[in-house]
Amino acid sequence: MSEKKLEKILANKENLVRILDNLKDGIIAHDLNRKIFFFNKEAERITGFKREEVMGRDCHEALNGPFCGGRCGFCGEATPTFDNSQYSTTIISKSGRSQSIEMSVTMMRDGNNENFGILASFKDMTELIDLKLKTSEITSYSNIIGHDSIMLNVFQQIRDVANYDYPVHISGETGTGKELVANAIHNESLRGGGTFVPVNCGALPENLIESELFGHVKGAFSGAVREKKGRFQLAEGGTLFLDEIAELSMDMQVKLLRVLQERTFEKVGGEKTFKSNVRIISATNKDLLTEVKNKRFREDLYYRLNVIPIEIPPLRKRKNDIPLLCDHFLSKVSKTHNVKQLEVSQDAIIELLKYPWPGNVRELENAMQYATVRCKGDTISPLDLPMELQNKNGNSVMTKGPSRKLNIETVKDALNKTGGNKAKASRILGVGRATLYRFLNENPLE
Repeated sequence: MSEKKLEKILANKENLVRILDNLKDGIIAHDLNRKIFFFNKEAERITGFKREEVMGRDCHEALNGPFCGGRCGFCGEATPTFDNSQYSTTIISKSGRSQSIEMSVTMMRDGNNENFGILASFKDMTELIDLKLKTSEITSYSNIIGHDSIMLNVFQQIRDVANYDYPVHISGETGTGKELVANAIHNESLRGGGTFVPVNCGALPENLIESELFGHVKGAFSGAVREKKGRFQLAEGGTLFLDEIAELSMDMQVKLLRVLQERTFEKVGGEKTFKSNVRIISATNKDLLTEVKNKRFREDLYYRLNVIPIEIPPLRKRKNDIPLLCDHFLSKVSKTHNVKQLEVSQDAIIELLKYPWPGNVRELENAMQYATVRCKGDTISPLDLPMELQNKNGNSVMTKGPSRKLNIETVKDALNKTGGNKAKASRILGVGRATLYRFLNENPLE
C-alpha cells in the first residue's frame, strides 16, 4: 500500500473509528472542558456504558464519577500542563462492579502545538489480579510485599473494602505495616486521587492534638499567630489515617465521635462549622476491645471505627515472606545509596527464619541496612547480621527487641559508604541521628 493511499484511509473519520474500535485497549478522549468526543468499543465493554450515553458529556458526570479517580489533573480548576502520565486506578462500571484499571493519559496538541484535549487508553486488570491472588502468583500488591497465604488474604481484604467508604480499623503489632495497608486501601479506592493524611495520635501532645486535627483560628490560644488548617481539612475528599488511635484521651474521643456522626467540625477558637468529606482509617497495636472493657476507650467510638476490621499478621507468622522482603529491602538500599545490590546467603536466611522478629518488618529492614554496612563482599553471611540474630552455640538468640549498639567499625563503614553524610549513615545503621552524633562525640574517629 502506498503512503498516499494510507494517508487517505486515515483521513477518513469512519476508517479511523474502525481502527480504534479494533484495539484491545479502551480509548476515551475529551476536550479541555472534559466533554467526551471519542469512546471506542473496548471502552464500552470495560465500563458498561454505550458510546451514545457518554458522547458530549462531562466525563465526571457520564461515568459514575471521575473516571481518572481524581488523578489526571482535570479535577482542579487550572488546566494541567503534563505531556503524559501512567497510573493505576479503580472505577465503578455501569453495573456497579469495581474494576482495577491501568491508565495511560496523554495531552493532545494541534498543529500549532496548542493543547486541545486528553487521550486516555486503559486496560481492565481486574481478572488478572484476581487470578494471581487465587493462584498465589502475586508477590506484591499496592506497594506491600508479600506472598505468604496469610498476606494474600490481606490483599484480598484491601480489594474488598477499598470501594466502600466505610471506616476501617487496622490492628497489628508495631512494625507490621499498618500505615502501608491504610495507604493501599486509599490508593485502591475511588478517593485515590485525593490526599492521604496520616496522623500519629500517640506522638502529638494532648494540648495540641485538637488543633492538629481540626485546625485553629488566629488568636485561639497563645502562639496561634495565624489561622491553621487541621488534618480533617487537609484530607478533604481523601483519607485520614488515625494511627495509635487508642492513645486519644477520653475528651478527644468525644470530639472525634461527633465529627464521625455529624460529619462537621469547628476549628479551635472558631465559630464557623466546616463540613467533612473524608474516609477514616484507624489503627492501633493494642486490643481495642480490651481497651473498651477497661473503660479506656469509648464503646460508641469503637463501633464507629471498627466497621471493617483488618488484622495484619506479625512477621513470625509469615516467615515465608522473609527472603522476598530481604530482596526488596536490599534493592531499596542499592537504589538509595547507588551501591551494588547484595544477596543473602542460605546460612543467613536460616538465621533470619529462626528469629522471632519482635520488631516485625520494620526490624527486618533495619537488619538488612545493618548487614549492608557490615558486609565486605557481595553476599551477606550470618556474621553480617545484628548480634541478636546470630546463632550462638547452635541456638538462636531470642531477645525482646533489636540491638542498636554501635561500634567503631560499623560506623566507619557507614560513613564511608555515604561519603560522610551522617544523616544517611544513621539510616543505614538503623539508629536516630542523635544516637549517631552522641556515639561520635564519645568515640572520635581518627
